[in-house]
Amino acid sequence: MFKLSMLPPKDNFDSIAILKQLLNTHKALAELKGFSDVIPNKNILINAAMINEAKNSSEIENIITTHDELYKAMSGAKETGPSKEVINYRRALWHGYELVKQNGFISTNMIITIQSIIENSDAGVRRVPGTVLMNDRTKEVVYTPPTSYDEIMFFMTNLENYINQDDEIDDLVKLAIIHYQFESIHPFYDGNGRTGRVINILYLVLKGLLDSPILYLSKYINKNKQQYYTNLQSIRDKNDWESLIVYLLKGIEETAINTLSVMKKIINLINDVKLDIKEKLPKIYSKELVDVLFHEFYTKISYVEDGLGVSRKTASTYLIDLEKAGILVSEMVGRDKIYINHRLLELVKMADF
Repeated sequence: MFKLSMLPPKDNFDSIAILKQLLNTHKALAELKGFSDVIPNKNILINAAMINEAKNSSEIENIITTHDELYKAMSGAKETGPSKEVINYRRALWHGYELVKQNGFISTNMIITIQSIIENSDAGVRRVPGTVLMNDRTKEVVYTPPTSYDEIMFFMTNLENYINQDDEIDDLVKLAIIHYQFESIHPFYDGNGRTGRVINILYLVLKGLLDSPILYLSKYINKNKQQYYTNLQSIRDKNDWESLIVYLLKGIEETAINTLSVMKKIINLINDVKLDIKEKLPKIYSKELVDVLFHEFYTKISYVEDGLGVSRKTASTYLIDLEKAGILVSEMVGRDKIYINHRLLELVKMADF
């Protein structure tokens, strides 16, 4: 029976396949980081990537929702069902990112906090045995993770040390090793997959490979889900690290290229909206107004008030004029009227990242 080993692994990770893929992945990641570093206002880039990640990561766990349901829930309407789950995930992403930027490390306690936000539960680390991983199709038990609380915490402490120590292994290879180890420890009753995918982005930020949380692997994993689970199990069955490492490196490369393409489209859209407002509503144009319109997929009167420092009446007039000009579309959500940046919403719906 397979028993989980402590980190670091004793294997070598310098196969031709890994080294070749590392070159391509580092190049794509560096291009994405370089582009994001020169963007004046990163909020919309981060928010667009983050909400797609929350949606895609939740879909891996069969939590299905739509962008339309999400922006309505985000706008303050009652969060229910799948939308609530996805928005909790988004909160966990933001909180984890802020913790890493503030502290400069990733700890077990931070991971526990992230999972508690995702699940909206303080159940914490597993204390009751019986957790097994099964083949979804055959229902065969393929792996039994550590069972006791003490054993789980032993492995989590080892993982924490490995995450934060410097060594000679490439950071992207370490990301794959960390991901495998966390998913194999499977420390929580629920939310392990989503928590593990948050750790991926936090590790990229921790190591300076990205400054902003704008690259996520969930859509890639969704498209190649069976291969993902096969690669995890191949390490346990055959000590085959190469397959998972190359798989995740390819995922990072592909996602970085797609994310860069989407980010450029968003920047082009921002410039188009600037021109629209300047031409149709020159008296109300300001950079600050455009920033408000692109902070989320929607805006409200209060957002314009706060962002521009104007009265409620003036903010309301601005939004009415923007809707008349075709730049925004209004909708009642509960008792509130929100104004949707419809071109941005459609762009993100169609985005491949």
